[in-house]
Amino acid sequence: MAAKSQLHSSNPSCFFSSQSNSPNLKRTRLGGAFKTRNLLVKPIKWGSQQSLSFSYKLGRKQQQQRGSGRSSVIKCTAEGIERGILIGGGESREAILVGERYKVVALLACVMCLCNADRVVMSVAVVPLAAKFGWSSSFLGIVQSSFLWGYIFSSVIGGALVDKYGGKKVLAWGVALWSLSTLLTPWAATHSTASLLAVRAFFGLAEGVAMPAMSTLTSRWFPSHERASAIGICMGGFHLGNVVGLLLTPIMLSTIGISGPFILFSSLGLLWLSTWISKVTNDPCDSPFVSKSELRLIQAGKSDSVKKGNPPSLQHLLSKLPSWTVIIANITNNWGYFVLLSWMPIYFNTVFNVNLKQAAWFSAVPWGTMAVSGYMAGKASDSLIKAGYSLTLVRKIMQSIGFIGPGVSLLCLNYAKSPAVAAVLITIALSLSSFSQAGYLLNIQEIAPDCAGFLHGIANSAGTLAAIISTIGTGYFVQWLGSFQAFLTVTAGLYFVTTIFWNLYSTGERVF
Repeated sequence: MAAKSQLHSSNPSCFFSSQSNSPNLKRTRLGGAFKTRNLLVKPIKWGSQQSLSFSYKLGRKQQQQRGSGRSSVIKCTAEGIERGILIGGGESREAILVGERYKVVALLACVMCLCNADRVVMSVAVVPLAAKFGWSSSFLGIVQSSFLWGYIFSSVIGGALVDKYGGKKVLAWGVALWSLSTLLTPWAATHSTASLLAVRAFFGLAEGVAMPAMSTLTSRWFPSHERASAIGICMGGFHLGNVVGLLLTPIMLSTIGISGPFILFSSLGLLWLSTWISKVTNDPCDSPFVSKSELRLIQAGKSDSVKKGNPPSLQHLLSKLPSWTVIIANITNNWGYFVLLSWMPIYFNTVFNVNLKQAAWFSAVPWGTMAVSGYMAGKASDSLIKAGYSLTLVRKIMQSIGFIGPGVSLLCLNYAKSPAVAAVLITIALSLSSFSQAGYLLNIQEIAPDCAGFLHGIANSAGTLAAIISTIGTGYFVQWLGSFQAFLTVTAGLYFVTTIFWNLYSTGERVF
């Protein structure tokens, strides 16, 4: 019992060493006036039902052996990966136990990957469908944007539902419904154009809850100095969904047919759902799996606790300029993002005359690097905050990189003469745009922590409207002018203007 109570001590950092069959448990002085003491305890037997309830990582190297016994030192800390050496019967084995918040963010990254992969499937499958049914470029843009018709309505409603019921349930229902819509898409495409548009609109309606739920859950499960990295991991999964969708869809279309990729990704969504329902809670305080030390770490690192009470009205939200900086930043981000997402395979196919599989590869590479750069942006943001820089300054720096970089890259794209050069420029544009994740996306939680889902939904709806206009508008520009250059220039200009507005009126302080 002495060993067990010591292991579950409230002190989040400790050292213990084992010598022969009688471990000596020792508490060191870390930031407090604790006296060192040794306790002799009986050998510990670890059953299948027992687990360590604290997180720790390897400390010093193995100490000098004494006689026939062995000794090892393990440093316990409330942060990082949980690791233990289980000793018994003269044999040792290593078990790695991961902090519960990392499991939550891993599940969120997986579902964000599926969320985007399900969208991308249609971006690739629409090429053979357009050839089969003789769709024009302008109508192709309508088909591409049909997903956004439902998405624009569900963002605000979904955000409000997340604030009221929590991200777990709302996200679970969203995944179930969008997986069903994905499964029905090939049937709808062969049945009629109206059926296809309706199913894709319903698909967008279900996916509208994903972003507000992800944003709210990460704010609940992570301290403020880790939140940008957590968002970076989630959005890294989101961007990898582009890679997965762009690479797998052409292969499955050529081997199985139209229904192949839709069946695959809908099945993966239902598989994810079975794990999510049983393992995740809205708040770490309600989780039976999170350790006390990890819970203290999460709570100690929060500066934006949610206040119980009536949320601000829509009129009050829109009366403040920081709200508009977030909304306009989302509009600009979605404008550029959906142009590249929906039209890149077609861009490489029409401008450089590469086939569908090659176009998918050229289109996939930028999204893969975007996943990595988004995580790096999150780590950089967290490092600046830990170094003492203000939230306002950090958010302005990150968002400026996230908009100026893509704007310059898209202007240069007008002069690309080969698919390789175009792929490099698009890669730079998307990689730098991922810095927006550590800009406006995190800023939503900072200026309005107790109504972040609602504000995120408003911003998402405005951004979705912009995405519809840009997706359809690109098709008409290409049909009227015969090139992508004019629309790329308009998009670059929008990036520059929004950067100026952001730096003038954004703040990292709480507003609501």
